[in-house]
Amino acid sequence: MKILLTGANGFVGSHILDSLCAKGLPTAILLRQTSDTQFIRHRLSDVEVRHGSITDPPSLQRAMSGVSHVVHCAGCIKAQPAAQFYDINQQGTRNLVEAINNVGAIRLVHISSLAAAGPATASKPNRESDPPHPVSEYGRSKLAAEQEVRTNCRAQYVILRPPGVYGPRDSGFFSVFKAVAHHLLPLPSRRQALSLVFVRDLVGAVLACLEHSAAAGKTYFVASPQIVTARQMAREVVSQMRVWTIPLPLSPALLWPVCVAEEIRARLTGRARMLSLQKFAELRAPGWVCDPALLRNEIGHESGTTLEKGIAETLEWYRKERWI
Repeated sequence: MKILLTGANGFVGSHILDSLCAKGLPTAILLRQTSDTQFIRHRLSDVEVRHGSITDPPSLQRAMSGVSHVVHCAGCIKAQPAAQFYDINQQGTRNLVEAINNVGAIRLVHISSLAAAGPATASKPNRESDPPHPVSEYGRSKLAAEQEVRTNCRAQYVILRPPGVYGPRDSGFFSVFKAVAHHLLPLPSRRQALSLVFVRDLVGAVLACLEHSAAAGKTYFVASPQIVTARQMAREVVSQMRVWTIPLPLSPALLWPVCVAEEIRARLTGRARMLSLQKFAELRAPGWVCDPALLRNEIGHESGTTLEKGIAETLEWYRKERWI
């Protein structure tokens, strides 16, 4: 087995790389010359670094030499303009699939997103058999990437759809920890139900699907069975950080102008922002809940890290690395 990992220098990808190295699996990583390697610097001597990009087909073809398995973690989560979502998430996946087909690799594990399936509530969570209904360009681009895999990939493939991923090295949910550190308690007025997954549990699902025969050709949600809300998460952070806070209500009426302002800022500067009108479509959804039972039943993997334990490990890392 020889594994090619894309997106290895990112939050999730770096954790996947740690686990591949810990298991002694021969691994090559696809890395741009300009990539930030802060999370994987200690791993570079343990793997083959193959320079290239999923948007550069010739470099992909070179990177696929001798590869039998691919974990596709690279992707775009914020874009300006929105067409960049499709350039990277859809076209980049198409390029990768073509390279896989050319070398005859055995299996692709493609990391997608719950956003490709669309919002759902705790009373009617997303299941793999449900028709997708993404509400943002990000979600639509991730669904388009999935379709590239299903339609064109001649190797065995597995598609994983995680919801919000958190854990050490994450800069997304870090905004909650940072706000609490500044004595502010973000309180969304809508009790939007959420599925989440701790990064180590997602990594476990990736490794389980690399060779499991039952996974071939399947799509799985990867999430903790524990359903929470953003308010619960923020209050748990406060509880563990043990600081006083001032409530900061975040109603849709308040988030809308912020998202508009960030959208204008992104268009003026040409630099993508995490908050945007596209993100507002996700923030105002009734919930983001999925049922992870199929992965447990067919593969035997369960994302068992509770929110309390996950936040504790994440907070410990933020403090150790002096992020807060």
